[in-house]
Amino acid sequence: MPYQTTIKNNKDENRNRMKKSQQRKAGVLLHISSLPEGTMGLHAKRFVDFLNATGTSVWQTLPLNMPHNDGSPYQCLSAHAGNPAFIDLQQLIEAGYIHALDLQAYKADPTLAQHQKFFEKAFCVASLHPESTDYMAYKNFCRKQSLWLNDFALFLVLRQRFNQSSWNSWPVAYKKRDLETLNLAKKQYAHDIAVIKFTQYIFFKQWSALKAYANQHDIAMFGDIPIFVAFDSADVWANPDLFKLDKRCNMTVVAGVPPDYFSSNGQRWGNPHYNWRAMKKEGFKWWLARMSTQNSMFDMVRIDHFRGLEAAWEIPAKEDTAINGKWQVAPGNLLLAAIKKRFKKMCLVAEDLGIITDEVNELRHKYKMPGMKILQFAFGGGDDNLYLPQNIEANSVVYTGTHDNDTTLGWYQRLKENAKNHLHSVLNNDEPDMPNALIDMAFASRADLAIVPMQDILALDSTNRMNTPGTLGGNWLWRFDWSELTSERQQRFADAVQRYGRHVN
Repeated sequence: MPYQTTIKNNKDENRNRMKKSQQRKAGVLLHISSLPEGTMGLHAKRFVDFLNATGTSVWQTLPLNMPHNDGSPYQCLSAHAGNPAFIDLQQLIEAGYIHALDLQAYKADPTLAQHQKFFEKAFCVASLHPESTDYMAYKNFCRKQSLWLNDFALFLVLRQRFNQSSWNSWPVAYKKRDLETLNLAKKQYAHDIAVIKFTQYIFFKQWSALKAYANQHDIAMFGDIPIFVAFDSADVWANPDLFKLDKRCNMTVVAGVPPDYFSSNGQRWGNPHYNWRAMKKEGFKWWLARMSTQNSMFDMVRIDHFRGLEAAWEIPAKEDTAINGKWQVAPGNLLLAAIKKRFKKMCLVAEDLGIITDEVNELRHKYKMPGMKILQFAFGGGDDNLYLPQNIEANSVVYTGTHDNDTTLGWYQRLKENAKNHLHSVLNNDEPDMPNALIDMAFASRADLAIVPMQDILALDSTNRMNTPGTLGGNWLWRFDWSELTSERQQRFADAVQRYGRHVN
């Protein structure tokens, strides 16, 4: 069916669906780090204003947790703790915690050590007024978040003491969490621990304010939760029995995916696997705490690598590649039942990309979770390709591309001839306006939610992609500039949102 006919049919269907439901929405994918200053400050609010002005109702981010040195938001030091780099220092000035001159000095020398000094100074100022509303709110935050915050703060202090080395290389008493040793450390580093907790309080306070501002402007915040956690994290250090580790606290198996069309050796991610038996025994307490944090931070949450909740690829830790792994069944049904029972209104989205089995589809459908459809994966094959616009079901989130893909313009410029011809035939146009043609295709689809990466709205090429899987260095660094969002591009995007029935205002 020619694409223009598909658009007409879909628009007719959309009008009928809109009478019954207000589900059809548009969203933009942009991580906090990709804002002009990479913080939860004025640029973040300005971005909300842009979304609201265009009728867009969803802002999707990547995980907001504290990354390791490689900057990947999918390999973090905690499944709960926020990334202090996202804290807006201007708000600390307005609160009287630091001075404007401090900020000017930091901009001249923006080192991590200088950044951390601001939070220590802020804590010292706050602690001088223990009866103040802010300090009392901080103490209340510490009590409410103690389940993860205490372990995280101590973990970070000890990691700094041991030269940022992984916890399994620490002296045995610290590695094995000897109670007397840890109690002594808590007393010895009480000030440093308090600063870390105060930093987290500031992060969550600013995030809560940003989310409230977005919600007031009819914008839902859409988060992302990696299915696995990093081995070098407070989560694994504090809960070793919940992961597949040996007596020396080393991983016995690691996560990844098997060889496929894209990689002859598969992918060896290196994350620890869950000890599902132990997790089930305690009623998935760790997972429920993790989801509680996400539920408070976001209106929607994507579960990355959803298929791992049905079965995950386990690779012996001694193996250098993912070839000699095996599928290990996971209790996804029991876990999702526990999550849905605790968080009845929590909106979950399944990242179900790649080779998906019937069992994975059944699990997703049982809990009525939308799946993902990526238009960049649609072309060059047969008419049964699930990513082709005519095959996308309503209970889906459709994307032009994601953070792991090339920008749509870059993708189109590198597209193989047969795939390009297929795309042109679907569009019924041999000279499409890219990336706008793919944005239109996403918006015209039956998917209830259509998400567009900010790079595609700005019509940027491959040099502006967020991440190239399988590469080291140079990822997670992209930022946009407001000058790139011309009035013409903003209006064009707003027109598309409204044209395909996704405008919320």
